[in-house]
Amino acid sequence: MSQRQVLQVFEQYQKARTQFVQTVAELATRPQNIETLQNAGVMSLLRPLLLDVVPTIQQTAVLALGRLANYNDDLAEAVVKGGILPQLVYSLVEQNRFYKKAAAFVLRAVGKHSPQLAQAIVDCGALDTLVVCLEDFDPGVREAAAWAFSYIARHNAELSQAVVDAGAVPLLVLCIQEPEIALKGIAASALSDIAKHSPELAQTVVDVGAIAHLAQMILNPDAKLKRQVLSALSQIAKHSVNMAEMVVEAEIFPVVLTCLKDKDDYVKKNASTLIREIAKHTPELSQLIVNAGGVAAVIDCIASCKGNIRLPGIMMLGYVAAHSENLAMAVIISKGVPMLSVCLSEEPEDHIKAAATWALGQIGRHTPEHARAVVVTNTLPVLLSLYMSTESSEDLQIKSKKALKNILQQCTYLPALEPLLYDAPPNILKHVVGQFSKVLLSWIFRHTSAESGQLSTTYSLNKVIILYPNS
Repeated sequence: MSQRQVLQVFEQYQKARTQFVQTVAELATRPQNIETLQNAGVMSLLRPLLLDVVPTIQQTAVLALGRLANYNDDLAEAVVKGGILPQLVYSLVEQNRFYKKAAAFVLRAVGKHSPQLAQAIVDCGALDTLVVCLEDFDPGVREAAAWAFSYIARHNAELSQAVVDAGAVPLLVLCIQEPEIALKGIAASALSDIAKHSPELAQTVVDVGAIAHLAQMILNPDAKLKRQVLSALSQIAKHSVNMAEMVVEAEIFPVVLTCLKDKDDYVKKNASTLIREIAKHTPELSQLIVNAGGVAAVIDCIASCKGNIRLPGIMMLGYVAAHSENLAMAVIISKGVPMLSVCLSEEPEDHIKAAATWALGQIGRHTPEHARAVVVTNTLPVLLSLYMSTESSEDLQIKSKKALKNILQQCTYLPALEPLLYDAPPNILKHVVGQFSKVLLSWIFRHTSAESGQLSTTYSLNKVIILYPNS
């Protein structure tokens, strides 16, 4: 056998390996193939190819593993149990940029499924290697590493703390300053996933100057980037008054209000969420939002969308109204009550109805004037219906009862109360009758002649006495 014939055997073997990993990687992109590949023992066949002498075979084998692990937690667990992670981590520093991107993808694909799998990545020492990747010259490598950090950090505070301890946060803030839009977005997402768990973790993001850089990107034309930036600022602002004030001081108002008119629904939702997280803390912060035109802008945003996209805006109106009479009146003047009533009637989901119910209760609980603004939209019968309906969730029933009580205790507008005399159960009816009693007694005292001691006009109380004789 000639030398050429001998070498041809090796060439054919290399071609077969190449064709195998390329085909598996392609097959792994289609969900219907995953179970067949798994049953055929694809994981054990791919593992030796991770150490192949041909770099392209190594890289394609890693990519195939990542696609498989990304599909479900069983395959991700097979990667962990197969002892593949230490091998990937070891090779991550030594290999070229294509391998680094593929290896970081595997780590992300494994870590996304559960805290336990993410912890396995931490335990094999991957975080230190991923931090090195965040400093890589190639933006694609930095993006892949940021993805991995995001999927690890999002599970819980302990994993987020491990990411912080590895020194990733300052490098992620540097990444959001890079020109590549995709890298900016992934880094902002990772910072959001770190900040969301606790005030302490959010403070580590704040301490490296993330807020100013994030705030500058609010008006970026890329919708995905705006989503991530607004989410990150929300996760920081939600924890404390101090952090919310720091976000406001980055001059996000009135700029952020333009996001409420964005074509992308999730930009609208995240902008509403950010405003909600600021408004909930203090009357002063809510007043700042009112002064910037935020209440009217949020109401317009609610009117322009449906479903869960409305939810943070609905809650924001409730938080603003809860702080004081004047702030609740600002919501009323901006026509917030009719919009909340529309949400109450239109939305099929109980949790959205519950949020609208709560917000209406916060508006109507302050004074008779506030209560009247709520009840003139025919809200009381709707709230009563939701409270009494067996199809309503327990949370919706509780919130409907509370809102009815809050509004009824302030309501002196009898035409709105009268329908409830016929339909309300005793625990609600007592509040209705109580308000009739207050109003009518006040009316009697005002219309009693001081000289004769007789009423100048009479009012029939038969309806109240008959329906609720023990009041």
